[in-house]
Amino acid sequence: MVPPSPLRPAKVWLFDLDNTLHNASPHIFPHINASMTAYMQQHLGLDESEANRLRQHYWERYGATLLGLIRHHGTDPHHFLWHTHQFPDLARMVVVEKQLKSALERLPGRKVLFSNAPRHYTDAILDLTGIAPYFDAVYTVERLRFQPKPMMGGFVRLLRSERLDPRRCIMVEDSLANLRTAKRLGMRTVWVSASSRQPPYVDATVRSACDLPRIMAGAAGRL
Repeated sequence: MVPPSPLRPAKVWLFDLDNTLHNASPHIFPHINASMTAYMQQHLGLDESEANRLRQHYWERYGATLLGLIRHHGTDPHHFLWHTHQFPDLARMVVVEKQLKSALERLPGRKVLFSNAPRHYTDAILDLTGIAPYFDAVYTVERLRFQPKPMMGGFVRLLRSERLDPRRCIMVEDSLANLRTAKRLGMRTVWVSASSRQPPYVDATVRSACDLPRIMAGAAGRL
């Protein structure tokens, strides 16, 4: 773990979901990527290679494939999200650390989930992992009016809806692009990563969200 910068106890934690609170890389992300590619093949009339290339291009350009489809193809976001987030056996695909619930319980302050995922998928993950009770509010891409991270609009909508001062928030994320936006707004930032890098807009780095109580205790002298 990279030594954290001094952090005061959080008033409000803003948590990403995928690859922050659970590991989506082994099973879930490959399934979603394949589903998005298949959707684009069917609805845009593309072959698999071109659909996969365009999916990746929109993700790199906009931070979400969905935004590219809305802007350039008039795709119905509800239809796209529903059909690309269906899972044959989600319970077998979720990878989560046993200590996560204990770690969330030990963190001081309110907790808000801030995800680019659709609501039906987010609710399913929260139920399967048993962490739903630890969150006071849940913001998914629909509630953000399809302005996903790292777009500033989604951040501002959440802050206004919850009447939050960004200076009282800590954003916990695996995405550097999303943390960069959070820092621009004045939030403190925690990067969930095994990297040894320390970008200037990252205040602390942890390998797992389960490490958060420990770094808070070390940085602030108390939980």
